[in-house]
Amino acid sequence: MKRVLITGANGFVGNRLCRVLQEKGYIIRAAFRQIGPTMNCNIRDRVFVGDISQGTNWEKYLHSVDCIVHLAARVHVMQDSTIDPLAEYRKINVDATLNLARQAAQAGVHRFIFLSTIKVNGEQTLPGKPFTEKDVPEPRDPYSISKYEAEKQLQDLSNDTGMEMVIIRPVLVYGPGVKGNFASMMHYLRKGVPLPFGAIHNRRSLVALDNLVDLIFICIEHSAAANQVFLVSDGNDVSTTELFKQMAGALNLSSRLIPIPERLLMLGAAILGKQNFALRLLGSLQVDISKAADLLEWHPPVRMEEALSETARHFLKNTHL
Repeated sequence: MKRVLITGANGFVGNRLCRVLQEKGYIIRAAFRQIGPTMNCNIRDRVFVGDISQGTNWEKYLHSVDCIVHLAARVHVMQDSTIDPLAEYRKINVDATLNLARQAAQAGVHRFIFLSTIKVNGEQTLPGKPFTEKDVPEPRDPYSISKYEAEKQLQDLSNDTGMEMVIIRPVLVYGPGVKGNFASMMHYLRKGVPLPFGAIHNRRSLVALDNLVDLIFICIEHSAAANQVFLVSDGNDVSTTELFKQMAGALNLSSRLIPIPERLLMLGAAILGKQNFALRLLGSLQVDISKAADLLEWHPPVRMEEALSETARHFLKNTHL
């Protein structure tokens, strides 16, 4: 029976991953930054490591561990006020990650799975040209740069030590308990606020939490996953307009979308200094998941419609106007 160490175990992805792997019979060692209200209390083997750094001693937590799923990270900060954002991202996403990986290799851990980001590939795709694992990386912000630097150093470490490395680059992850812009979308829809997103014709890939967790599970088990990079999505790309309409339907609401031309939305965003935000709403970002399908025989087990409905049910149950 495999023992899996999961860092960031009480996060959005970590909580679900712990539960799913436990149901599949794995022995889970869950690493947390601190005790919190979202902690998965069903996991008996819990370790509290505080703020991870390049000096964190993992030795006593790596005993008999077969695989590590490294989810802990300094995530994308929308309005970063630090003097040197890249240096702050590197402390956690590069230095702390490599520290854990080096100690894991020394302890004889067989496989290390690193959750990266699609932003390593870039910020936007051209029509009909989705990102693939073969693309030359183009990270553009401190967060994605730090993730790419970690990827490269982890691959070097794997070459030097023989510890198998798997890198997963997810697109936007959604599901029950999602926060950020996805949660904001549901709030605006529920309040009935008219939104100017009725005529957007982009294409964007998303990934349901359960689909991401399923791919992670496959990457723990499948021999062909060793030393590979995988992109992951639901395999069903939608426009921003379609997403708002589908989400409204899942919430049992009518979408109040005003068909404002995209060029006017971009002009307004430029005037307000919100170009990056507008790019995420109006631009395309698609990924090709055929590598996971071909190499791992993996296909997303949950349809987008089902995942949106589950997300909506959780939101309605846990949110009050």
